[in-house]
Amino acid sequence: MSTLRAVLLDLGGVFYEADRPIPGATEALARLRESGLPLRFVTNTTRQSRAALLRELAGRGLAIAQDELFTPATAARDLLVGRGLRPLLLIHPDLAPDFAGLDTAEPNAVVVGDAGEHFRYATLNQAFRLVHGGAPLFALGRNRYFQEADGLSLDAGPFVAALEYASGQTAELLGKPAPAIFRAALASTGCAPADAVMIGDDVDSDVNGAIDAGLRGILVNTGKYRPGDESRLKPGGVVVNDIGAATTVALR
Repeated sequence: MSTLRAVLLDLGGVFYEADRPIPGATEALARLRESGLPLRFVTNTTRQSRAALLRELAGRGLAIAQDELFTPATAARDLLVGRGLRPLLLIHPDLAPDFAGLDTAEPNAVVVGDAGEHFRYATLNQAFRLVHGGAPLFALGRNRYFQEADGLSLDAGPFVAALEYASGQTAELLGKPAPAIFRAALASTGCAPADAVMIGDDVDSDVNGAIDAGLRGILVNTGKYRPGDESRLKPGGVVVNDIGAATTVALR
């Protein structure tokens, strides 16, 4: 087995569920910090800006540096600027600061995140018309659902799938499980994929996505995990009870 040189981690469902901390999570993070290994936090959360997320995490007792946090919105902004695109943003209003200053007049591209209750037929139809007419479609994530305090809720994936189905086009994925986001996080550590592990609660986006990118994967039985998810786990992945157990497995 390769030597462990970096650890990638999801946030929601791994360290906390809605407003509740997962028991042992802060202790597990302290153990990972003590190991001296570089840590990178790779999240598909798109209901708040990167700055707001960092503030929220600090309030939860999770001290994470800006350069340790990787989000699809950051990747999307870089891509839009690099390609000179004007986006129609189907995103949550709280994510808007991550796209501030971009030219959105006469959009020629579509970006879809988790807009939650702010998804509207009119904007979805505008997005459909643009993509059907040839505009590129970018997905900040393809997650089917996530865990909230009162149960599971639809994530961005079903809305991305609807636009793909209606337009006949395929979205370019910027969040997990796209290999690019795992590799970008690892590139900042200088670590090869074979020497890293990803810990997450989503068997498809977190663990299987990381395995496809060449990492090892650990699935925790918290957050959005549901019995039977382990049956979809690809070779190279293991299942444990929680982040505390995942930390033990990763560091041994």
